[in-house]
Amino acid sequence: MPKTRRRRTTKKKTAAQAGGAALTRAQLLDLYYYLRLNRLVEERLSALYRQGKVQGGLYSSRGQEAISVGSAYALAPQDVLAPMIRNLGSMLVRGVKPVEFFLQYMQQEGSPCKGRDTSLHFGGIERGLVPPISHLGTLVPVMAGVALAGRMQAKNLVALTYLGDGATSTGDFHEGLGIASVMRLPLVVLIENNRWAYSTSVAAQSLLTDLADKARAYGIPQGVVDGNGVLAVYEATARAVELARRGQGPVLLECKTMRMRGHSEHDDAWYVPEEEKHFWEKRDPIRLYEKHLLRSAVAQEADLKEIDARCLSEIEKDLAVAEAAPFPRPESCVEDVYASSRSEQEDEPVPAPRAARRR
Repeated sequence: MPKTRRRRTTKKKTAAQAGGAALTRAQLLDLYYYLRLNRLVEERLSALYRQGKVQGGLYSSRGQEAISVGSAYALAPQDVLAPMIRNLGSMLVRGVKPVEFFLQYMQQEGSPCKGRDTSLHFGGIERGLVPPISHLGTLVPVMAGVALAGRMQAKNLVALTYLGDGATSTGDFHEGLGIASVMRLPLVVLIENNRWAYSTSVAAQSLLTDLADKARAYGIPQGVVDGNGVLAVYEATARAVELARRGQGPVLLECKTMRMRGHSEHDDAWYVPEEEKHFWEKRDPIRLYEKHLLRSAVAQEADLKEIDARCLSEIEKDLAVAEAAPFPRPESCVEDVYASSRSEQEDEPVPAPRAARRR
């Protein structure tokens, strides 16, 4: 199996260094909390899917949680993040609660999209979240626009978004990086190289060993990081964000990982070789981080069990709220579609069309 790049960790240190600032013990445990909450929320959603309570598709981030959590944790409050379908963990870090995911996937009244959508297609600028877009690669030019707007408004923000290995083959990815590099926009793009674009392997779509090398065409900084190491992702993202904020332009980071479930819950991933699955199962990001916390004496087994219990309690309470919620009212299907009031401009007569010119 191909090896991933790993960063050496010093056992004597109990804090991760990034941009000169150390993570405290509380922050290190905070990362574990978000990793576990990410995993447990998705496990519950998977169970609900099999019970027929989840409408539409469900896309798991199992095996990739460290990327979402580590990268989002490295952002400042004013920064703006645009997740994709496997970045539920980044939304948790930005303040989204489990109940919002349960309401959304179950299409209940009170869900972020009011029952109209059953995926992660919601956000909120007050949380610094731009809603995901299904079209692959599209968020790169969108977030380039966010970065430009932030610069024009002197907000000192950095825009960050994700895309998969397959999306690096799209035109939007290249067009977005092109304009961002020329304008030196404060944009960080994370490639989640999980080895499979649905059923197409990376080797079948690119001859590059590192997809981050695509950054060379645009003259921007790049990096490759172990996507299963939450601290490695945090450190690399923190450095990239610092570069972007200092005016060095966009940064492209490639996080090497593995998608440990199918493309979505209906896909059994029959096309992935068994030896590849076994190789990556031994590199589960949560188990790796648990070992680090215990080995470095940041936490004891009791601390980790307490965090697990806290996550499960939060999930049970939020799921109860979601299951008790009614379905949206039928008449609500036309709400937020038509304007509720007409402006003075709308009341003005529509000018007659010009006569067609003769050729």
